[in-house]
Amino acid sequence: MNRLMSAAGALVMAALPMAALAADDAMLKLANSSGCMTCHHIEPGAMGPDGLPPIGPAWRDVATKYAGVKGAADTLTHTVLTGSNPYASHWKGKVSGLAMPPNEVAIKEADARKLVVWILALNKPAKK
Repeated sequence: MNRLMSAAGALVMAALPMAALAADDAMLKLANSSGCMTCHHIEPGAMGPDGLPPIGPAWRDVATKYAGVKGAADTLTHTVLTGSNPYASHWKGKVSGLAMPPNEVAIKEADARKLVVWILALNKPAKK
């Protein structure tokens, strides 16, 4: 019985990275189909169109900035749907875009929330 439980545990552990990759693929597909990748990259340092700074912040930078911030998923989901204020940008000087436009015509609230939660998890080290 113990060997059976150990074997089952090993199979579950081996499947975890595959499940994470499937989630990544699903979120990237959602981000691409919703137009998010037009302005954002996952990794910092990628350049935007014509070699200019990126239009929007890299998602790993967003995840780092909002790590441990209470209500971050709610705040960012709201920003994705309704846009951001160009006069209150905390990414000023780091990106070429002034504000995020409203995206509620491009993505449903539930999908935006899933994507935001995934983005916020990008600052966590991969489980081994």
